[in-house]
Amino acid sequence: MQSFIQDVVQDVLKNTPDTGNVIFILPSKRAGVFLKKILSQSLTKTVIAPEIYSIEDFIEKVSGLVTANTTTQLFTLYNAYLKVGIYEKESFDSFLKWGQILLQDFNEVDRYLVDAATLYQNVAAIQEVNHWSLNAEKSEMIENYLHFWRHLEKIYNQFNALLLEQELGHQGLIYKTSVLELPNYLKTNNKKHVFLGFNALNTAESILIQTILEKTDAAIYWDIDPYFIKDNIHDAGYFIRNYKSTWNVLKEKTLKGLTTYYNTKKHIEIVGVPKNIAQVNFVGNLLYKIQKETPEILSNAAIVLGNEEILNPLLNSIPENIPATNITMGQKLESTTLASFFTNLIEFHEQKIEKGWFYKHLLNLLTHSYTVLLFDANEVSTESLITKIKTNNWTYITSNKITELIPHNSTIYLLFNDLKNNPNALIENFLALIHAIRTIESVKTNSLLLEQLYKFYTLFNQLKELCNTYNYVNNLKSLKHLFKQLLSSETLDFQGNPIEGIQIMGMLESRLLDFETIIITSVNEGVLPSGKSNNSFIPFDLKFKNGLPTYKEKDAVYTYHFYRLLQRAKNVYILYNTEPDALEGGERSRLITQLLTDENRTDIIEYIATPTIQSITKTLEKVEKTKNLIALIKEKAGKGFSPSSLSNYIRNPIDFYKQNLLNINEVVQVEETLAANTFGTIVHDSLEELYTPLLNINLTVDLLNGIRKNVTSIVSKNFEKTFKEGNISSGKNYISFHVILKYIQTFIDAEITALKKHSIKILALEQSLSVPLEIAGLDFPIILKGKLDRVDEFDGITRIIDYKTGKVERRNVEIMDWEILSEEYQYSKAFQLLCYGLMFFKTHPTENLSIQAGIISLKNFAEGTLLFAQKESARGAKDHIINNEVIVDFEQILGQLITEICNPEIPFTEKEV
Repeated sequence: MQSFIQDVVQDVLKNTPDTGNVIFILPSKRAGVFLKKILSQSLTKTVIAPEIYSIEDFIEKVSGLVTANTTTQLFTLYNAYLKVGIYEKESFDSFLKWGQILLQDFNEVDRYLVDAATLYQNVAAIQEVNHWSLNAEKSEMIENYLHFWRHLEKIYNQFNALLLEQELGHQGLIYKTSVLELPNYLKTNNKKHVFLGFNALNTAESILIQTILEKTDAAIYWDIDPYFIKDNIHDAGYFIRNYKSTWNVLKEKTLKGLTTYYNTKKHIEIVGVPKNIAQVNFVGNLLYKIQKETPEILSNAAIVLGNEEILNPLLNSIPENIPATNITMGQKLESTTLASFFTNLIEFHEQKIEKGWFYKHLLNLLTHSYTVLLFDANEVSTESLITKIKTNNWTYITSNKITELIPHNSTIYLLFNDLKNNPNALIENFLALIHAIRTIESVKTNSLLLEQLYKFYTLFNQLKELCNTYNYVNNLKSLKHLFKQLLSSETLDFQGNPIEGIQIMGMLESRLLDFETIIITSVNEGVLPSGKSNNSFIPFDLKFKNGLPTYKEKDAVYTYHFYRLLQRAKNVYILYNTEPDALEGGERSRLITQLLTDENRTDIIEYIATPTIQSITKTLEKVEKTKNLIALIKEKAGKGFSPSSLSNYIRNPIDFYKQNLLNINEVVQVEETLAANTFGTIVHDSLEELYTPLLNINLTVDLLNGIRKNVTSIVSKNFEKTFKEGNISSGKNYISFHVILKYIQTFIDAEITALKKHSIKILALEQSLSVPLEIAGLDFPIILKGKLDRVDEFDGITRIIDYKTGKVERRNVEIMDWEILSEEYQYSKAFQLLCYGLMFFKTHPTENLSIQAGIISLKNFAEGTLLFAQKESARGAKDHIINNEVIVDFEQILGQLITEICNPEIPFTEKEV
């Protein structure tokens, strides 16, 4: 295959052998590299090199202006906006939300040489009609809004004037100026201009090229197949057909550069793949397969990304057997980890309130990879700081608290400086942090990271200079919006050899380049082509009337690029996402449908590729009991099994293994709102403290009324002890505090009511018991331990009472079958009561001891004391007495359970909970 550039070079050298007298103008800089290579290969002797320009560079040369960067344009535009009119102006922060759109409109108006005065008068008139009112007087807000539209032309003129004063210009202004300066340029330059590979030209480009073709010895070569020009409705030839019919220099003449490659036989595969990552993986597998079977077809190959967001995952999917790749597109700066670090830091300082930083915002910063890197470099642990926050339950953290925990002379102090909403101070911190990161040993050897740091360094220096020149960015919110906007337009350019390896590029980078093997991804509506988005203040009908491009022209641009890639290619793989997504493109592109309905194309294979789905069968986890594990179980048995740990085993042996044997507990978290276990601890501790003075005394109404007065102070004290420095003055915690007060007051009130008919005497509170068990077949010590919340005497009957702040129902403590105790977790409360009963019996060896054991559920208080009971049937009589006979029966069940836990032959097997 001979490429388009090779055809052009051969024709130019044949007609103009003196290359030093030639100026090549191309659509992009990238194509210039390939042009130089082909020129060097085509020449047989040493010659003076021709001048090679991209169209933007050429027009900048003609105009004599320098392109202002996006940041400078934004600041200059806001300056122009402030200078025009005396109506109320928006802040710079608000301006940033629409300033970029206005820049694009001004740019487009100048590139297409539209009469701005007439256009913006029409825009203002349309806005007046849109906001008409029956009232004679408009509101101040509407008047300010309409003033803006009435002054658009003046803002436009002022903006251009401010740029021209500095000999700068936005792209449109440079194009407009180049048309005016073209006669002067042609007077001083008599070289032959060669234009090649152009398609969609704006008005300024069109006039420039036509004028140079008419007045000088120049040539233009079109990279298109006559097939698309002859078809009057095919969008690939939309622009060139128009130039052929309207340009005097082209009328009745044969277009140069045309070739008939499109209808030659090709291998085309159209592949539907679900989602972006699957497309990336498909490309990786495809490259691996081709490299293994027919590597020669990858010698001149390109991957064209319809959606450039998938560049990073694609780079990770390139197989190892691919010898070389070259990225001819930039990586968006906003997709780097450094960008998220700086954005995170701006937001972190922006989110600070009088109480300090909310703990989640601080933890978000502390867990960022670059924060950890800085902490490690300063030999300070982020983990210790995070643990301190969690264990002390700091919901809000002040600067003073943080600075107490880190060295003042360290770089990490810059992360938490009190900036007082000063963006200049934050930018200075950013520059210092970049320097600190750059000097870290692990960073010094990372060339990609160093390149990113340099890019951010230049970006922040630019911001610093602009902030010093203008006082618009006066708070962190404005800085954040400006930073994010700049990030979205900045790219990190990769360095490589564009001549070697598989080229990875975006659709626009492919202009003028030809490849034998092409893989195009994300060929979906809304991506290729980009759809009917109209990011402009100029209505569609005005655009149409003034010759400005609409979505119709933008669609034709993408159609041309798509079919141009196919012209000379021999192997084409077109991928699309089979899962329509409103954010990432819809159904497969109309370009695919158009290709499939082309009667001249009989070489297309179409199929859906789906990843191999392996059915995952959930296998229950099983842990065999090794010697070490048996030793651990014996150690646990010696220290003591608690009723709750044994209940945990009944629920799920694997949980018992992890939590009770290996002590793998839940990660400590800041309790923004009171956790259930903390709630329960406060209730238990408060009840213990309230009732301790009443031990071994027959309760009276006066005694209970006496402790009732202390409820608030004691609950507050226990909140402070257990909830640490957590805030209870507002929100859900404030409600939880009053719920606990209500629970305890209701509990005491119920006891006062009970005293009218019953006598109550408290024998023990929070009594810790530990008793040895003798289990047949086990020759090592086994302890059962636990804490009895309350032991009392109710009308002469000894009761063991367990407080529960969660909901417990009567059915949870009543059993018909003993075996079910060690099998069904729903009876865990009955199991626990019997464990308490067993421990009580072991510590009170009396022959005819009879007791009761029950639960008081503070969440289900209306049910009263839920006493353990045995019953023969669902509606049969209940026996609440726990005596020696009951304990003997239970001890047998408990022995079987502990024997199973200690049996080396029975592994810990997961239960489906």
